[in-house]
Amino acid sequence: MSVPSIFIAATQQNEGKTTLSLGLMGNLKLKNKNIGYIKPVGQRTVSVGNIKVDEDAVLMERVFATGANLQDMNPVTVGQGFTTDWIMQTRTDEHPLDESILAAYARVSAGRDFMVIEGTGHAGVGSVLGLSNARVAKLLNASVVLVAPGGVGRPIDEVALNVELLAREGVPLAGVVINKVQAGKYEHVRKLVTRGFSRLGIKVLGVLPYDEVLPAPTVGEVLEEIHGELVSDSLDPAMMNTLVKQVLVGAMSTHQALDYFSPGSLIITPSDREDIILAAIGLTIADSAKNLETVAGMVLTGKMLPHPAIMDLIRHCRIPIISCPKDTYTVASQVHDLLAKIRPADQSKIEHATRLVGQYFDMAAVCPEF
Repeated sequence: MSVPSIFIAATQQNEGKTTLSLGLMGNLKLKNKNIGYIKPVGQRTVSVGNIKVDEDAVLMERVFATGANLQDMNPVTVGQGFTTDWIMQTRTDEHPLDESILAAYARVSAGRDFMVIEGTGHAGVGSVLGLSNARVAKLLNASVVLVAPGGVGRPIDEVALNVELLAREGVPLAGVVINKVQAGKYEHVRKLVTRGFSRLGIKVLGVLPYDEVLPAPTVGEVLEEIHGELVSDSLDPAMMNTLVKQVLVGAMSTHQALDYFSPGSLIITPSDREDIILAAIGLTIADSAKNLETVAGMVLTGKMLPHPAIMDLIRHCRIPIISCPKDTYTVASQVHDLLAKIRPADQSKIEHATRLVGQYFDMAAVCPEF
């Protein structure tokens, strides 16, 4: 007997597949369901012992302790050179990747009440390997939930395009989820997309509001992304988990800068702007005295460090201060483009995702026993 399952895909990358998968598993776990997870094709890998595996598989195993083998949870990992090697191979009439996925899925799904299958990008991603999301969903006999961005015209257009590929493979669409809808437009968007999709015969399973916690990177993630060095060395390690809600480039006057510094801000400034640095440190001292939330941290750019006297203040500062030899523009661009993925230690984000999906997603539509 096959295990009930759902395949989570999206119209584009970074639309919220992992958030939805995490929220689904969290809510099903609350109902004491034995849930399994698999990401058949992974691209963003991390090292675990002597193996490389997709970071989402690691996240799900560490959060939910499913007991499955990590390599079974991500049987195909597309690392550097994998696509080239695959295209250049002589034999094209065999499907060893199919066999790997099917075998892994059989092991992971054994004894489960429900399976969450997470795709990679839109319906066509993986086609170069013969493993588009649509084809993998067909291989695993799973219906698909498509995640699309907040809006009206764009998500309907993008879903319509993806549905064509699913239909060509004979894969049923369970419905769509519209994600990251701005609060002020929520009811307007919800009504319009529900009506618009109904005209296409597509069910809207959920309209999720934008949540500022989920996309916000932590200061620790910024440090890792820019390959900087933490120079505030008497810091409480917990401060590295502070969420960055706003990024400010300290290229303005000190007077102007103080008007923009706010709780959760990450200040990126050249290391020779000692006026900005001192203003930020002074603000954190004042906020601390009042027991108020303060800026999230600061990144000092450039190859030179501030004056030794200021460095002494930095080392004893209560906020994370990072030194990075790159120029300010490069660092600001990296932070701006940082894809804040949920990590096993991000308990607040995991709880947010579970609450968000539980409140705004029709769980019973994909898992009738819920």
